[in-house]
Amino acid sequence: MTQALSKPDTPEAFRAQFLENRARFSKKLLQTGSFVIENPRVIALNPVSRIGATAGLSATHFVRLAKEMGFSGFSEMQTMFRKPLHAAETLPQGERIMHSGGEQIISDPANIASVGRAFAQANVESLGNLYEKLSVMPLAEARDQILKARLIYVIGIGRSMGPAAYLAYALGRVGLQAIHLLGVGQALQDQAKAMHPDDLLIALSFPPYAAETLQICEQVRAQGNTILALTNSPVSPITMGAQTVLTIEDAELRGFRALTALTTVMQTLMVGVAYEKGLTDDPDIIDSINA
Repeated sequence: MTQALSKPDTPEAFRAQFLENRARFSKKLLQTGSFVIENPRVIALNPVSRIGATAGLSATHFVRLAKEMGFSGFSEMQTMFRKPLHAAETLPQGERIMHSGGEQIISDPANIASVGRAFAQANVESLGNLYEKLSVMPLAEARDQILKARLIYVIGIGRSMGPAAYLAYALGRVGLQAIHLLGVGQALQDQAKAMHPDDLLIALSFPPYAAETLQICEQVRAQGNTILALTNSPVSPITMGAQTVLTIEDAELRGFRALTALTTVMQTLMVGVAYEKGLTDDPDIIDSINA
């Protein structure tokens, strides 16, 4: 029988405990926990039925997760997430941009220059956070997986489609064969089914996670292919079964997510790949990328 967990008393403790015990949770509860960790304000301020609709999950999954995490029910878990908000009640009113350093307040959202300055500052914070993390991110492993692959498949749906298209283009510019997976439903599954055992899938997905990306990752994992995941959290559902995970935090305002840190990581990988290829294949490749 699985030992019951002791309920955490802060959102930070919730995150740590969830990560430590992720192996005990079902796929749906992993998705639920990921949403809870990434959207603490949503959890704190909304009824469970609305949270479920926002997350694209059943409200019962949030109730089950709360009990799995040691709470008597969802209400007790929600109370724990509400406590940190009391300290924030004195913050200036206005729009808030979420970023790795916390929140960036936009005091006058109607002033587009004010919005731009807030976004720029939030991106500075995100890049600063990335700068501190780079030395411990598995960038070399990711680069080596890319170089080792016979063929590279790239998937990114919805808000990740643009970055995925750029990455597929950049891979081609450094002399690697890349396929950008496009389409829906069976068409995507058929493309992924054609992967050779030595092929690599690079999956990009950020909240709200695209169902098609999750499905292809699950299929490719079952096929035994290597997966390199670029996502926002170690508890993101696309990390399950991924051999290498690069977690990237970009600023976000409502439904708009900046791409500054993500683009930096992708370009870092491409330059790293180009330098490695230059040492063995083409010394001039770094100067002819134009990506």
